[in-house]
Parts: sequence; structure tokens; C-alpha cells
Amino acid sequence: MSAVESRLAELGLTLPAVVPPLAAYQPAVQSGVYVYTSGQLPMVDGKLPVTGKVGAEVTPEEAKQLARTCALNALAAVKSVAGDLDRVARVVKVVGFVASAPDFTGQPGVINGASELLGEVLGDKGVHARSAVGVAVLPLDAPVEVEVQVELTEA
Repeated sequence: MSAVESRLAELGLTLPAVVPPLAAYQPAVQSGVYVYTSGQLPMVDGKLPVTGKVGAEVTPEEAKQLARTCALNALAAVKSVAGDLDRVARVVKVVGFVASAPDFTGQPGVINGASELLGEVLGDKGVHARSAVGVAVLPLDAPVEVEVQVELTEA
């Protein structure tokens, strides 16, 4: 078991299977030493546990937990092309999308769920640049979506 997966286990988490694409794309692609994930929804066992807009049907606290799930799914996508999460040299950038009620302005707090998970799992390698964007709607009426860019060590 890799050191990263051991750390996940210490946190009571397991790396899920890669979420299959919903359309014509790959969950992650590698270009040189970088891996770019597609937007990851908070799928658990092939389903969204919650749908709706944050600040209306979904609380910010629920959405923050869903963002953690998105980040876990992103790590699974990274592993699918990198082969081993111990190859992650650092998380470079996280982009989070929050399906928001018109008056909701707490997108950064929601996406902290993803950022905090990456820090808990990867330590200093999980510190990254980030954008947190409010949007009208996401695929399948998901409350959040997260994409991650990582730099790998040489194989």
C-alpha cells in the first residue's frame, strides 16, 4: 500500500473506484509530469448523495463535505493515470464549482472541503492555488464539482 493510501486509511477513508465519464471525456489525462482531472462530482457508489443548489436545498456544511468527496474522487482519477499516488510531487491547482442559490456567496468555504482533504492526505504537497466559482447549475444537479491539477515526480 502506498504512503498516501496508508494516510487515507489513517483518516478512515478509502480510495474509491474512478467515477466513469458521463460524456465524451477521460476522468484524467497526463501531459508530461502533470495530471489534469476532469471535473469530479461527489459521486458515491455511482450516485449523487444530494442534489440541488447550495444556499437553498443544500447547506454550506453539506456542500463542504461533498467537496471532500469530489477531491477523493479526483485522487482516484489521478492514480488511474499516474499508477501510484506517491508520485504526486504537489497539487498545483484546484478549481471548484458550486451550484449556488442566487444570494449564496460562500463558495470559498464550500471548496475548502476539497482543499482541506488534499492537505490532510498529502501534507505540504497538497498546498495549491485555487479558484472557487459560483454557477447556476452543474451536471446531474450536483451541488459541487472539483477539478485538480497535480505535478508528478519522474517515474
